[in-house]
Amino acid sequence: MTAFDLLALGEPMIEFNQTRPGEPHYLQGYGGDTSNMIVAAARSGASTAYVTRLGDDAFGRLFLELWAQEGVDARGVRIDAAAHTGVYFVKHGPQGHEFSYLRAGSAASRMRPADLPLETLRAARCVHASGISMAISASAADAVLAVFEAARGTGAKVSFDPNLRLKLWPLARARALVAAATAMADYFFPSLEDARLLSGLEDADAALDWAHRQGAKHVLLKLGAAGVIASDGARRERIAGIRVQAVDGTGAGDCFCGAALARLAAGDDLFAAARYANAAAALKTTGFGAVAPIPWPEAVRRLLAG
Repeated sequence: MTAFDLLALGEPMIEFNQTRPGEPHYLQGYGGDTSNMIVAAARSGASTAYVTRLGDDAFGRLFLELWAQEGVDARGVRIDAAAHTGVYFVKHGPQGHEFSYLRAGSAASRMRPADLPLETLRAARCVHASGISMAISASAADAVLAVFEAARGTGAKVSFDPNLRLKLWPLARARALVAAATAMADYFFPSLEDARLLSGLEDADAALDWAHRQGAKHVLLKLGAAGVIASDGARRERIAGIRVQAVDGTGAGDCFCGAALARLAAGDDLFAAARYANAAAALKTTGFGAVAPIPWPEAVRRLLAG
């Protein structure tokens, strides 16, 4: 099997995004943090693959069509006739975006280490998962850790975004499993909010120190509209946010991860990859939905050029 720059593991979810606040108008799109990330990586030029379970339903088939269109290899996707593909709704209001989920018992939550597509996994140069990938079930958490262990055994890089969702699991469990994943991470992508909750520290530099102590080799601390701080343990660089006409922040952090990992695969150093990803994530917020507004490299380069 041909090698992939990047493989992701997680839960895809069909998205219904409210485009007119206060009105029942919803745009159907695609979501799920690691699926968003892998599409962003593919659009930024990486060779990609995805591993999950889908329901034998119309929404699952939509995802297979999406990944085929985006050039994401889906040979590692399994169809589960006994479960459904997850769904979520996004509403927009004065406090930002609000999510409602229909994911309990989803096909992706039934992932187990024994079911992992080993041939596809062995072909990856870097594997990525998130805290959500782990939080959806105990067996999915075991699958993520098994994938990370296998990647370390083959010399592949490990990438992890904690993407903390306390509606899915209690903080104590999240801290324990995130610590186990972070200890194996070559690239760690926490938001400042997640880092504060996980570490108990408020200061961004202290949170970076905490992340490196956990074992993460390279850390990209996402600051939302304020930008990102990239650290390789010896050097830190704060990259300011880019002002755009933002309408929807859904999936911006996922876009950042995918764009950064694609540029790292292309040979950029950590700081150049972070600058590119910062611009890509800003552009993603200018349209509705987690996937449709993910930019292509030409648009990112134009924004960076000013």
